[in-house]
Amino acid sequence: MIEGMRMPNRLVFVLGAAVLLAASNTDAEPRTVVYLVRHAEKMLDAGSDPPLTRQGLEHAAALAEILEDARITHIHSSDLLRTRRTAQPLADRLGLPISTYDPRDLGALVTKLRSTPGRHLVSGHSNTTPEVVRLLGGAPGEEIDEPTEYDRLYIVVLEEDGSATTILLRYF
Repeated sequence: MIEGMRMPNRLVFVLGAAVLLAASNTDAEPRTVVYLVRHAEKMLDAGSDPPLTRQGLEHAAALAEILEDARITHIHSSDLLRTRRTAQPLADRLGLPISTYDPRDLGALVTKLRSTPGRHLVSGHSNTTPEVVRLLGGAPGEEIDEPTEYDRLYIVVLEEDGSATTILLRYF
């Protein structure tokens, strides 16, 4: 976590409880659960692959704190600095590698998510994140506001029958 940045304990508890509830399973077979976020705040006017702002780094740390106990088994990111840095704090906490995907081939990512049981985090973009939710069979809601909206946390629970349940949270 970034020095001086601390999420209110009550907020962490409430979000953590929602995340764990979505991930819980009483059946013998584990569900596939996909957590999806848009990258955190990026620096403006910093080229084609900008890093995160200080606030973006804080939000990435908050995401790691919220998802630490969600039993994430796989982390996916597009191969851009802002998406990788959004997922990196959680990868570090859990000791997991970040696998990259091609944001121009979301069908391949969705096939991988559907065929790999476990708990996945996908760090993407304002246009790709809702599209992956849709391709998984979930409900993406309204378009993400490109210049200002960085706080959506989608949880898509994939059922054996191919259906999907979507939960949308705001994580800061």
